[in-house]
Amino acid sequence: MLEQGQGIQRDTSFFEKRGYNKDIMPKSVEQRNSSAFNFFTLWMGAVHNIPNYTAVGGFLLLGLSPLQVMISLVISSFLIALLLVVNGYAGSKYGIPFAMHLRHTYGDIGAKLPGILRGVVAGIAWFGLQTFAGSQALLILMNKIFPGFSDIGDGTTILGITIPGIIAFLLFWVINFAIGIGGGETLNRFTAILNPLIYIVFGGMAIWGIKAGGGLSKIMSYELTTEGSILYPTILAFILVFNSLLGVWAAPGASVSDFTQNAKSTRTQIIGQVSGIVVAHMLFAFSSVTILIGGSIYFGQQEWNILNIINQWDNIWTIFFATGVLLLTTISTNATSNIIPAAYQLSALFPKHINYRRGVWIASIASIITMPWKMMENSDSIFMFLNIIGAILGPVAGVMIVKFFFISKCRINIEELYFDRNSNERPKVRINIQAYIATIVGVSISLIGFIPKFHVILDFSWFIGFFTAGILLLLLNIFKK
Repeated sequence: MLEQGQGIQRDTSFFEKRGYNKDIMPKSVEQRNSSAFNFFTLWMGAVHNIPNYTAVGGFLLLGLSPLQVMISLVISSFLIALLLVVNGYAGSKYGIPFAMHLRHTYGDIGAKLPGILRGVVAGIAWFGLQTFAGSQALLILMNKIFPGFSDIGDGTTILGITIPGIIAFLLFWVINFAIGIGGGETLNRFTAILNPLIYIVFGGMAIWGIKAGGGLSKIMSYELTTEGSILYPTILAFILVFNSLLGVWAAPGASVSDFTQNAKSTRTQIIGQVSGIVVAHMLFAFSSVTILIGGSIYFGQQEWNILNIINQWDNIWTIFFATGVLLLTTISTNATSNIIPAAYQLSALFPKHINYRRGVWIASIASIITMPWKMMENSDSIFMFLNIIGAILGPVAGVMIVKFFFISKCRINIEELYFDRNSNERPKVRINIQAYIATIVGVSISLIGFIPKFHVILDFSWFIGFFTAGILLLLLNIFKK
């Protein structure tokens, strides 16, 4: 059995003749170059982005105080970090990508369905939605730089989007595509530059929020108008925050091996991811509450859209700088959570015809064809999409972790993963029935939450699906023996 990323001791042509391309081959220790610093900066943009800041406004309406929201966000960061380092352990130990981690869990054929759901459906669809959301911020900037830009075409629409809108979307799409096509090395350089900018911008905005709100004590004692909102007991509200954030991280949490396969060591990815996620959320917890509440006090109305707060500032250059960094964080999120996993999955599904770069092209073009601006017309459809993905990928992550740690005892036979010992053509396990049963049960229970009478399940769907599927797989394996 080959351990610690040694890979299969055969040359590249041996893999290629059997339908594998270099993007899904196991990486040897010598091929890995991601340091703890790379992992520290990797997820910063995925924390500090427009949707996450808007979500904090929703958390404040659950009945939690500003301080309790901050505490819940910090605690959530430890849970997210735990998910990433635990599910990324197989990648850092054996140098395998998410596609092969899935194969170890579900079998050769069995890995295709969860791979499609994570990389193709969730990755491509959310890439398009994030790109469109970012293009709306870019559109605001372009209107300030070129007055009258929004009047181009006199309101004429093409496939449901205005001409200025499609220009901003395609321009932002090109930037996202360029980062995606560059792969991990380009992303590492990009996040290394972005990381200090995030501290500068959001740290500065937090200081502004405190001053605008009349001091930190006034922000912490601010009483929100919660009329029409569902108020939860404190403990349940905390768990709801945990579930919401884990749901947002369901997709990258499942496919984190695409990044940890490049880690110089397991220790490297653990130190980098834990410190990066926790520090990022500590800044996020403080800045989001102070900016949103400080801005609400200053402008005399509750405002949970950070872009609306920024655009009411007097200094045009601070607007440009702050909005620009928010755009960069959206690009970072798109690369880490959407376009890179989608490209790897397409490569894994069609290894003879699609490599990583072709996967980026296909996924990027498909994200335009889905016309994400149509889905953005109805916010309910977006949340339903995200809830469905979270309800599906929570059980997938639970099954992957239980399979690797409790059933396989952290051991993967790379030879059997890539080849059958007798034929050297196909892996030994085609479909892991126990893993499928556990996943289907976990997903089914999570999706019951879409039935009105069981809506409370949806509020805690990630936890319910994750633990149900993981525990069931463990029980099925015990009974099998």
